[in-house]
Amino acid sequence: MAPILTSLASIVKQYGISALAAGGADGGGGITYTGASGGVLSDYEVSGTFYRAHIFISSGTFTVTDPDLTSVDYLVVAGGGGGGYFGGGGGAGGFRTGTELPVSSTPGSYNVTVGGGGERISNGSNSIFSSITSIGGGSGAPSAGGAQPGTSGGSGGGGRNNGTGGPGYNYPGPNQQGFPGGGSNGVANYGGGGGGGAGSAGTAGSGSIAGPGGDGAISTISGTSVYYAGGGGGGGYNSVTAGTGGLGGGGTGAANHPTPLATDGVTNTGGGGGGGNNASPGLPESIGNIGKGGSGIVVVRYQLPASTGTQKATGGAISYYGGKTIHTFTSSGTFVTAPNWTATNVEYVVVGGGGAGNGGGDISANPSAGGGGGAGGFITNTNHPIGSHPVSVTVTIGAGGAGQYNSRNPGSPSSFGSPLTAYGGGGAGRHTNNSATPTESGDPGGSGGGANDGGGTAGSGDRQTGTSTPAPITPQGFPGGAGAGSGGSNGVSGGGGGGAGQAGQGAIDQGTAGTGGYGKQLPATFQNPLSATSLGSPATGYAGSRTGDFWFAGGGGGGGSNNAPYGTVLGGAGGGGSGYNNPNSGMPGPRVVMNAVQSTGGGGGGFHGPGIPGVTGGNAGSGGSGIVLIAYPT
Repeated sequence: MAPILTSLASIVKQYGISALAAGGADGGGGITYTGASGGVLSDYEVSGTFYRAHIFISSGTFTVTDPDLTSVDYLVVAGGGGGGYFGGGGGAGGFRTGTELPVSSTPGSYNVTVGGGGERISNGSNSIFSSITSIGGGSGAPSAGGAQPGTSGGSGGGGRNNGTGGPGYNYPGPNQQGFPGGGSNGVANYGGGGGGGAGSAGTAGSGSIAGPGGDGAISTISGTSVYYAGGGGGGGYNSVTAGTGGLGGGGTGAANHPTPLATDGVTNTGGGGGGGNNASPGLPESIGNIGKGGSGIVVVRYQLPASTGTQKATGGAISYYGGKTIHTFTSSGTFVTAPNWTATNVEYVVVGGGGAGNGGGDISANPSAGGGGGAGGFITNTNHPIGSHPVSVTVTIGAGGAGQYNSRNPGSPSSFGSPLTAYGGGGAGRHTNNSATPTESGDPGGSGGGANDGGGTAGSGDRQTGTSTPAPITPQGFPGGAGAGSGGSNGVSGGGGGGAGQAGQGAIDQGTAGTGGYGKQLPATFQNPLSATSLGSPATGYAGSRTGDFWFAGGGGGGGSNNAPYGTVLGGAGGGGSGYNNPNSGMPGPRVVMNAVQSTGGGGGGFHGPGIPGVTGGNAGSGGSGIVLIAYPT
């Protein structure tokens, strides 16, 4: 990987950055630098040159206190656009990168805005750092009737039914932020166009084949080569073949109702959401399966002098704390030792993806209530043998279960090598208003999903159907809570999803759902306030009597109906999504179901009743993706 930064070369040669110290202050021989703060830190080496990247996965502040730090490199990616009706994929968020952006000192503070992904049929939001603004991605075709174009944005959204693709911002030209979306060349099955990406245009749909999303662009600014800002794949009507998402987090389109469903753009890539298919039975056209856009990201980087101890391994975002080197993986990769590797054992935390909550229901009939999703499994060891150099270990990060229409989706497992597998969280059950199968139990998982109805049992923890490992590690979590009620006028309510540290609460009564079980706090080794706080969750604002920060793998709150007021049902500390008590069998009030926090393995929240047209699609909360942390003496 070739280094990008050149602007600070003369400063580094003279070691003139006043707040830099080569090792010592953190007790571990790593790079100690206090002249800038904000975001999640990643220190890495390229051919003897050291860099620090400040990675913002949510909005915050980049603050410079060192008068000698005068310019930085940057990557600013906006939120991706949501997919559109019957076809058009969402356009990727605007992509801007460059070097030598001036930063002031004495001190200088810069608000960092990380744009959110667009809801279905909505553009993504802008991301901003200093004078750099990236424009949110355009949505797929925003209306259902006739030929409809995609909307403009950082990259343009895809069109439907002979509609054109939306334009990319400043395209074509040297200052463009993305490419156009693809149009739709066929009417018969409404094959929609793919959304544009940062690296290429979306492909046009043609008859029964929807267009793939345009690929994104690569950046190495965070220390690894990553694609960002891929366009969402097109969807369509009836027998259309769905379009794949572009490299860089683009979601897949929906087709062949009721499956496959559209997927959302990947979080913190700016990927566009997948285009929609025909509407679900009993629902108005506005609640077809449509993907949301992925949120954006901002990365700020500068050069550091060489430390006294060179990097001993690669992979993930690297930080130094308490005499340890910490590798944080929020996406799959490889942990590889360097020639100067001396440790034989490592400390690790592996958290699986959280399970989805459940709920939903048709607008016209059969609203249903669901339990909360189970948290991903949580496993840790302070002295795991890894062997002498050379060592190469595959790291897999499990995805959270998607909170889709009337679904019970589990999370996916995370792993560090072969035997160290943390199971995905169990999906939640729901009450179906179906006389043949009126109740559903929660699924087993790392932690179990919450059940619904008095006849539904809680999902057990510590296992996942269809998942095996050579050396299962238990326990990994706790069971979900049982549901209550039997339907009709008395109502039903779901249990909370299990957490890594506590079982999900059972439903209190026929209308009041159970809260999610709390998770676990990171071991002290990993409680680096510069790198872990924004990934884990604080205990405040969640269920349980926990305190402090750095919590992971909390269960999702359940959903309730009838005999309870509108209101939030808390998820467990550790990123668990909140559920929703909704007494109305018609349209709900202000919906507050929450997805779990990404990179925590939290379970998604449960929901009762029909969805909100054009916005939520009857979905319950999605589970949070997992995480892998590895530490060894610096």
